This record gives sequence, structure tokens and C-alpha cells, in this order.
Amino acid sequence: MTVMVNRRERVRAATVQEIKDVARRQLVTDGQAAVSLRAIAREMGMTAPALYRYFPSFDHLVRSLVGDLFGEACTAMEDARDLLPSDDADGRLIAVCRTFRAWAVGHRAEFGLLFGAPVGGGPELLPATQAGGARFNAIFFGLFADVWRKHSFDAPATEDLDPRLGQQLTAFRQQSGETLPLGVLAVILSAWARIYGLVSLEVFNHLRFALTDGETFFEEQLRDLAAQLGLSPSVSERVGAAS
Repeated sequence: MTVMVNRRERVRAATVQEIKDVARRQLVTDGQAAVSLRAIAREMGMTAPALYRYFPSFDHLVRSLVGDLFGEACTAMEDARDLLPSDDADGRLIAVCRTFRAWAVGHRAEFGLLFGAPVGGGPELLPATQAGGARFNAIFFGLFADVWRKHSFDAPATEDLDPRLGQQLTAFRQQSGETLPLGVLAVILSAWARIYGLVSLEVFNHLRFALTDGETFFEEQLRDLAAQLGLSPSVSERVGAAS
């Protein structure tokens, strides 16, 4: 009996993975609008109602896929980070920034699903994607925090922040369990917005009007950010030479 149960579980797990693989392939090939339970079922030789045995709704399928993609991107960044010693905060941050861009440019459709627009569905569908987003945020914020502890880069005093911004950062700090000063969080958030903005503009081809080589521009901006955060000269030189 145990053998039969295990076999059924393996078959079910394999089918779930195949459904997500087909959904991702359709996403990459034809775009988000082309992905549907009917299209997936057609490719797999199943009926659309049969897919509901594996996913109760299309939103559940999409959110499961989003969770997998977050995991893939996070693993790539963590692997790049962990190739360097734990005390090399500067190098680890630069490596993660580059890996984030490389994954995004190499997986444009997947990046669009993760960061391009909110995925539908109610609060009960959020845990998997929230966990992926939390892991993603922890990688970046942890490295920025390590850099600040090493260099104490310039940051505004709490009293110099716009009170409305200070209130939001206070709420974020309480929610995330961060202990950094509010001014430091403001600088980190600004730096993250800059990195994310650069990558998004490149992925969605919004730099094509002026640039044909997004990597060169990204490296130039990364070098400027490194100087702003007080990263060691050797890291700044490596940033400049990477392009």
C-alpha cells in the first residue's frame, strides 16, 4: 500500500511540474496573455477540467509558478554571493547586483511576470509569493546592511527625513524586523530602486531609444553607486573593468 501511495505521489508531483513547465514555456514563447489552463491542457493532451485536480484555479497555478521563479532567481544570486568570503560585503553586493541583472535579461518574460505587474488572486493565494519576495528582499537588504556596517556610508538623520517618509520607513522596519537607522533604510531603498529601475528599463527595452548596450550603462551606474556607498577602491575598479 505504501508503495502505491508513493507512486501516486510521484506521478502527481511529476504532472504538477509538467503543468508549470508548459505554462512557463508558453509564457516565454507567446507572452502572459497566451497562458491559460485551456492552452496548457491542449498541449498536454488533457482536458481543462482535469487540471483542476492539480490546481484549484488559474491564479493558483500562476502564483505557484511565481514562487518557483523567485526561488530560481534567489538561488542564482545566493550562489554568486556565496562564491565570495562572508567578510567581503562589497564584492558580494556587486556580484548579486550583476547576477540579478543577468538573470533578468536572460529571462525577460519571467522577469515580467515577477516584477511587471501584480498577479491576480485573493489574500489566501499570497504565502508562496510572499515567501519568495521576502527571500529576494533579504538578499539585497542584508548585503546593503553589511556594507553600511562596514563603511557607515552617508545617510540622513531621522529628523531630516520628511515625516511622511519616516512614518513609512518606521512601519517597514517594524514589519521586517530591521534594526537599521531610518536614514540608512532610506539610502538602501534609494539604491535598490536605482538598480531595479535600471534593470527594468533594459528588460522592457525602454533604453533602446538611446542605448544598444545596456550592460555598459549598468556597469557605469554600478560604479557610481559603489562610490556613493563608499565601497573599497578595488571593488570600484572591478566594477569599472567588468564591462
